[in-house]
Amino acid sequence: MNTKQRFIGVMSGTSMDGIDTALVEIEGNQIQLLAAHDFPMPESLKQRLLNICIGQPTSLAEIGELDHLLGHLFADAVNALLASANCSAESITAIGNHGQTVYHRPEGDAPFTMQLGDANIIAAKTGIDTVADFRRKDMALGGQGAPLVPAFHQCLFESTNSSVVVLNIGGIANISVLRPNQKVIGYDTGPGNMLMDAWIQKHRGDKYDNDALFALQGVINQPLLDDLLNEDYFARQAPKSTGRELFNLPWLEKKLTTHTLSTQDVQRTLCEYTAVTIANDVSRYTHGEQPELLVCGGGVRNPLLMQRLIELLPNWRVASTEDKGVDSDNMEAMAFAWLAQRRMYNLPSNLPEVTGASQLASLGVLYYADK
Repeated sequence: MNTKQRFIGVMSGTSMDGIDTALVEIEGNQIQLLAAHDFPMPESLKQRLLNICIGQPTSLAEIGELDHLLGHLFADAVNALLASANCSAESITAIGNHGQTVYHRPEGDAPFTMQLGDANIIAAKTGIDTVADFRRKDMALGGQGAPLVPAFHQCLFESTNSSVVVLNIGGIANISVLRPNQKVIGYDTGPGNMLMDAWIQKHRGDKYDNDALFALQGVINQPLLDDLLNEDYFARQAPKSTGRELFNLPWLEKKLTTHTLSTQDVQRTLCEYTAVTIANDVSRYTHGEQPELLVCGGGVRNPLLMQRLIELLPNWRVASTEDKGVDSDNMEAMAFAWLAQRRMYNLPSNLPEVTGASQLASLGVLYYADK
C-alpha cells in the first residue's frame, strides 16, 4: 500500500466534450499527477448518447452497440495517454474507468444507474486490469451512487478553522463540503455547463460559449430565471444527485414557451442560473473567518461564471483548485484513478454521509487483463 504505484483514471462526464485521462502516482495518502490527455469523442457517437440521455426511444441493440463502441474509445484514450507520456502498460497497476452515464435514477421503486463502456474491452485492448461500475454497489446499499468524488476531495484538501468547499463544474455542478471536525457533505447542486452548452450548440453550432462572449451580449431575464429556479430538485435535502435525465434541452425549451427572448438573453440567464444555484448552496456552509470555494472542472474556464460566483459569495475566497496545486481540468479523472487504487486494496471509497448508503464499501468491479 505504501509502495509507489501508477494508476490511470478515465472520465467521460455529462458534458461529453471528450474523454479525460489522468496518469497518477500514488504512495500512501500522496497522489501526484504525472500526465493527462484529452481524447475526442466523435460527434456522431455523442449525439447517439445524448438521444438516450434525454429520453428518446432506444433499443437493446443500440445500448449494446454503444457499450461496445465506448469500450474501444476508452481503451484508445488510455493507449493515447500512455503513448504521449512514453509510459508502458506494464508499469500501470490498474485503470479506473467511470464509463459514460446515460441514465441516473437513484430514487423510486427500482432505482438504477447506467454507465456504458465495456470494461472487458478496455482491459483486453490495453493489457491493464480495469476497475469499472463504481456506482451500483453504493446504490445496492441504499445510496445515491453519487457523488463519489467528495471522498477524494477529503483526501486532498483539509479544513482547519474555516469551511472549504470544493466545487466541480462539469455538465452538472457538485460540491464537497469540508468543515472542521464535521462529516463531509457532498451533493449535486444542479446544472453546471450542461444547459449553457446545449443552448449555444443548438443556436450557434459551438460546443461551448468560449470566454462567455455570447452570454455577455445578453442580459439576465428575471422572469425566466425565476421559472428555472422553480424546480423541485432545489428544495430537496441531501443526499441527492441529478443529471441530464432532468436538466436537458427539451426541459429548457418547455420552460421557454411562456417567454420571448433573444438567444443571447437566454444564454446570459443560463449562466446566472448555474451561478445562483451554486451560490445558494455554498452560502449555507459559511463558517470561520476565511471560507474557501475551490473550483475545478470546465466551468472554471468561464470568466463570467467565476465573476458571478465571486460577487454572489462576498464572504468567500473563490479560487481554482490549481491555487492549491491540484490540476482543475483533471480532478475527476484523478479521482477515478484513486478509486481504482482503493478497490485494488479493498479499501472503502464511498462516504455514506454523502451518498446515503447504509455502510462503507469498496466500490467498483475488477476486470482482469489476463496478462
